[in-house]
Order: sequence, then structure tokens, then C-alpha cells
Amino acid sequence: MTTVSIENVKTKIKNPKVFYYVLLLILVLGSAVMVVFQVFEYRHDYRELSKYYRERDDLNAEWGRLLIEQQTFGATAQIGTRAVTQLRMYSPPAKQTVVISLPMKTEDKK
Repeated sequence: MTTVSIENVKTKIKNPKVFYYVLLLILVLGSAVMVVFQVFEYRHDYRELSKYYRERDDLNAEWGRLLIEQQTFGATAQIGTRAVTQLRMYSPPAKQTVVISLPMKTEDKK
């Protein structure tokens, strides 16, 4: 009986080692799959973040153009006011206005 019990002990020791190796292998493979998934998610999120940065830059450029346009329209009224007040300029009446038209060439008519 002592021989049988020693063999049972040896088989019980071998099986847990194999079980632990298989379990460890499964955990390592699962960890590798999770790393690949995390890298994929990171790249996807980074691509989306880059898209938002480009959109932000485009909106900032458009905002700058709109500010310049607003300043241009404001400056036009200010120039007109200064021309009238400081330089005493005025729009001539219709009687003092002369319209000059240039003769059209045949190439211009097309």
C-alpha cells in the first residue's frame, strides 16, 4: 500500500504543475490580447483627438478671419465719418456727377 500512495502523491504533484502551466499560459495570452486591444483603442482615440485639434485650428482660423472682417466693416464707417468731419468731403450731387463709359471692343462683347 505504501507504493500506491507514493505513486498517487507523484501524480497529484504532476497534475497541478501542468494545470498551473496551462493557467499561466492562458493568463499570458489573455494579457497579450488585452495589450493589443488597448493599443488599438489608444490609436483610435489619438486619431479622433487629432481630428478635433484640426477642427479647432480651422475654427480658430475662421474666427480670426471673421474678426478681421468685422474690423474692416467698422473701419469703413469710421473712415467715412472722418472724411466728412475732418476733411470736409461730401458726395457730389447728381448734377455734378459725370459718368464715362469706354467703347467696348468685339472681344469684350463675347
